[in-house]
Amino acid sequence: MQNRPDLPRSAINPQLVWTGFIAMCVGMFMAILDVQVVATSLPTIQSALDIDPDQMSWIQTSYLIAEVVAIPLTGFLTRLLSMRWLFVTAIALFVFASIGCATSGSFGELVAWRVLQGFSGGTLIPSVFSAVFILFPNERQAVATTIAGVLAVLAPTVGPIVGGWLTETYSWHWLFLINIVPGIVSALVAGRFLPRQRIDFSELRHLDGLSLVMMATALASLELSLKEAPTSGWTSLYVMSLLALFIASGCFFVWRGLRQARPVIDLHNFQDRNFLVGSVLSFVLGIGLFGSVYLMPVFLAFIRGHNALEIGATMLVTGIAQLVTAPIAVALEKRVDARLLSVAGFALFAVGLGMSAFQDPRSDFGAMFWPQIIRGVAIMFCLLPPTRLALGTLSPDRIPDASGLFNLMRNLGGAIGIALIDTIIYTRSEPLGQKLWERLQSGDAETAAFIGAPAQIMAGHMGAFDANATAVLDPLIQTAASVEAMNEAWLSIAILTGCAILFLPLARKIEPPQ
Repeated sequence: MQNRPDLPRSAINPQLVWTGFIAMCVGMFMAILDVQVVATSLPTIQSALDIDPDQMSWIQTSYLIAEVVAIPLTGFLTRLLSMRWLFVTAIALFVFASIGCATSGSFGELVAWRVLQGFSGGTLIPSVFSAVFILFPNERQAVATTIAGVLAVLAPTVGPIVGGWLTETYSWHWLFLINIVPGIVSALVAGRFLPRQRIDFSELRHLDGLSLVMMATALASLELSLKEAPTSGWTSLYVMSLLALFIASGCFFVWRGLRQARPVIDLHNFQDRNFLVGSVLSFVLGIGLFGSVYLMPVFLAFIRGHNALEIGATMLVTGIAQLVTAPIAVALEKRVDARLLSVAGFALFAVGLGMSAFQDPRSDFGAMFWPQIIRGVAIMFCLLPPTRLALGTLSPDRIPDASGLFNLMRNLGGAIGIALIDTIIYTRSEPLGQKLWERLQSGDAETAAFIGAPAQIMAGHMGAFDANATAVLDPLIQTAASVEAMNEAWLSIAILTGCAILFLPLARKIEPPQ
């Protein structure tokens, strides 16, 4: 594949590059933060715009579908517009769409702006990680990756507290308006300080429109099927039709892409063993990272009854641990084999996820503290070394496509992880509740303590409960059954995260950056 030549690193002023790169990271942070702050305030938006409860999830789904379609297109868009102009255009559209969201007066109008917001925001993450390996020499890549990685995983952590505070202090409009000033500043700074390359409109002549449509169809149908499967059932006609559409369009896209000299996305990157292993690790990290960020607010909101501000304060523990660990991760990456660091990171992350699989209906900040600390420490070792494995040995002209695929794998892992979690919660809560009733009726003291059954009801009890006792115990058992289902979900994603270690022996050793 022919690409425009990259600007030699020796010709770039290091201070100016760092300034432009930091601006890119700020734009990426705002795009990731936007997803979480909106998620915490959906009920407020629903009430304000009089949205049907069945349609409310489309506020998020429309953004996520557009984002997942945009991510793998980052390579093509970089070749077309250059890294500098792609970022400036994407962040400008993101700001414009944010203004549109804030001024929306109806459900349809808001969803339309969310699509544009998701598509423009989707290119920002892979653009930033591409910049790490294109702009910086080996000895600076670990620091640059750390800055990008910290912001990428910190945004979902601080999202609930930011969203809750904005909604309670001001209004839901500010969930979108906060993007304007940082977005404009990052666009101006990046446009001024990033290396200048020419726009190459000849790339449009090589764009395969049919492959683009097939890719978008495959990714959109997969996202929709994963969203609907937990509630509608994996074997429902609607979900099965979506999965069939995903398989058919996806297979056609792969077949066509592998046969073309200038494909929309260069799937040949997967022939590189280290990139393949790194992408698998990125996929697995998505399951654990997105899964944990999803499960904690669900538990704290529906089991403990906390508001968005309280949830955000609890989840800050992970972010603080991650920030403290970041400089240690950078120092170790310069001295230790990336494969060994990845093994340690994923093993520790799996332990942190597994520790949350033993919660009861009264678990709160104290019970969640150490699991969050361990996960926060582990995250940087699950992100930095796999990124180097995947992208660190590729030539600069291959990195934009590869970065898009690498980040797409993490998002797909997150979507599948959340679908798995929802499926477990929806399908396991009822049978677990029945088992709790059976154990309670047999006089099991441990079960009574777990659900928090009043002592006066359990005193000397054996057999069926009367109507009054049943009325008291039923909500307790439903809550306890939901907790047990969530514990099974925690354990499932912990096991899947641990399985990432099995792939690391397949990777080749790469020398740590000096």
